[in-house]
Amino acid sequence: MTELASTLLESCDPEQRTTLLFSWNSDDRTRWFYTPTDHGGLPLGAQRPAQQRLTMRLVAAGLSEAAYNTVAAVIGIENILDRVEHFQRDWRRERGRDPGLYWLRFFGQPGADRWGWRFGGHHVSLNYVIVAGRLVSATPCFIGADPARSPLLGGGELAPLRAVEETARSLAMTLTDAQLRQALLHPSAPSDIVSGNRARVVPPAEMIHMNDAQLWGSLLDDPRMREIAEVIDQTAESAAGYQAGDHERVAVRPTPSGLPAADMTTDQRELLYALVAAYEARAPEGVLPRTPESLDGVHFGWAGPVEPGQPHYYRLHGPDLLVEYDNTQRNANHAHSVWRRPESDFGFDVLAAHRAGRPH
Repeated sequence: MTELASTLLESCDPEQRTTLLFSWNSDDRTRWFYTPTDHGGLPLGAQRPAQQRLTMRLVAAGLSEAAYNTVAAVIGIENILDRVEHFQRDWRRERGRDPGLYWLRFFGQPGADRWGWRFGGHHVSLNYVIVAGRLVSATPCFIGADPARSPLLGGGELAPLRAVEETARSLAMTLTDAQLRQALLHPSAPSDIVSGNRARVVPPAEMIHMNDAQLWGSLLDDPRMREIAEVIDQTAESAAGYQAGDHERVAVRPTPSGLPAADMTTDQRELLYALVAAYEARAPEGVLPRTPESLDGVHFGWAGPVEPGQPHYYRLHGPDLLVEYDNTQRNANHAHSVWRRPESDFGFDVLAAHRAGRPH
């Protein structure tokens, strides 16, 4: 990562360098989005082809092969979404859905004792922290897909997040009535992930509404964009049927909600482990491993119908683990997924130890 980032930085002209390189202490380091707003940094569309290659090599260095392929597909889906919306979506820019609008930003000089980088755009947010030459954090890690399923020739289908949706549904469908009652967070699914794009998830945390500027940043400074966000929120909330009490019910709380792994059968625990592993496999091999024994503190929560094709949401919550997935918007064809480590996102735990001079 250091070599690739340094090479890219050396290739930049002064204007690009100013846009790409920020201070380690910048408040922007823990600011992230998954909406089609300006994520901050140097976008792919403003890079020369050789720089784009370096950027994508850096992204690949931060992901497993499967995760990189998924992210590359999500970027390409912007072209599909543009067609779905009749090439007319206006996000206060020349092209509403643009694969060139995925931004890269460095925080601190690559190779410094502490530095990090972020790559993000619509439905992608990757965040990394390197301390003393070691990758210490690869979260928050958000990957979405809109549309979640797109037809391909010959009856095929492009569905980047299908596996994590189907594994969770398989687990939900094995639950007994008593287990399902314990796992069920709500009969209907919320319209988005509950933790949103918070820098830190401090329970109790309720869903951030889609007309909230926190999800969009400066984009909502434009009155016309605020109107669009209001329509998106009203449509989503109407489809979910949620009121304030419903959002409180599905909030992320200090004590995890749902069915604990300890109350699952061996087969169910295997499905749960496969689901956790699928999210943690986003990171390069050997980073932040999890063992089966550590599942005892993990809870599985579900909201919405279990049947395929219906709006639904699930959550994995345990010690320094929070996974959320929803597929609710666009008639359950618009998926969001996030993998977080609430205690160590953005390297918070390691940086605290580092500042205190403690080993880590």
